[in-house]
Amino acid sequence: MKVILAQPRGFCAGVDRAIEIVEKAITVYGAPVYVRHEIVHNKFVVDDLKKKGAIFVKELSEIPEGSITIFSAHGVAEKVELEAKFRNLPVLDATCPLVTKVHNQAIRDEKAGRQIILIGHAGHPEVEGTSGRVKGGVVLVQTADDVKSVIVKDPDNLAYVTQTTLSITETRGIIDALKARFPNIVGPDTKDICYATQNRQDAVSIMAPQVDLLLVVGAKNSSNSRRLKDLGNELGTTSHLIDSAGNIDDSWFAGVKTIGLTAGASAPEVLVDEVIDHIKNLFPQTVVEPMDGIIESVNFKLPKELRKFDKVINN
Repeated sequence: MKVILAQPRGFCAGVDRAIEIVEKAITVYGAPVYVRHEIVHNKFVVDDLKKKGAIFVKELSEIPEGSITIFSAHGVAEKVELEAKFRNLPVLDATCPLVTKVHNQAIRDEKAGRQIILIGHAGHPEVEGTSGRVKGGVVLVQTADDVKSVIVKDPDNLAYVTQTTLSITETRGIIDALKARFPNIVGPDTKDICYATQNRQDAVSIMAPQVDLLLVVGAKNSSNSRRLKDLGNELGTTSHLIDSAGNIDDSWFAGVKTIGLTAGASAPEVLVDEVIDHIKNLFPQTVVEPMDGIIESVNFKLPKELRKFDKVINN
């Protein structure tokens, strides 16, 4: 058996930063610290942080007065921020800076008098957070077909923003449909979709035609992980999304000589290693080859509240 490892794969800078914020908060302030929603969409990561002293809650009302509070990487609506201030909760914001960039773009466009169309998936935490930054509300568009039935106030005064973890191909099609119907709409190019999302999709696009089977390590509620699996299937390669090696059905390997292996942006490398070990147990002569690809060097700063403690922690 031959296993080709996608490059890049796994954690992105935004996820690295979010996890580090929780871990350093526990070190600096002591356990417990409270995290609103899953810090990232991965059960392994969430369970590991729980063991270290993080408590995950659905709403701020569940957090005791004065407790360290962390917002997830997906971002939050303005009303959540205001509620935290009202309750005097000390907040560490783990929102990915690329999500914050989308928030700021939507706010600027609304201040310029434009109605905001948000391209994204209903119910996704990032979509809820971005929607909650626009005082006049957003028009949500999930597919190119949705564009046909969109009702707007002024077709000549529109702007669009996008969820960062979408399929670039699908998003481009939605943007093209919006521009065809509303020629004066303004918004970012698809290159402004999260660099990690684009890089991982590009790697799968290159790898899928070279393999008989694609395995994507990632959570079922991870938008970018689901999209990698869908992309592999669209390219004609049988593809499966797995939380861990425990989800593998060994019958998938029948007649397979080459496996492609990647991971969503919120999946840790330890889960990839476990998948490789599982394959090697079945096929002892397995050869693992990393593919050529982009080496990501993006880093995001921690919140200033934690940066001042870096020297103390590192010493």
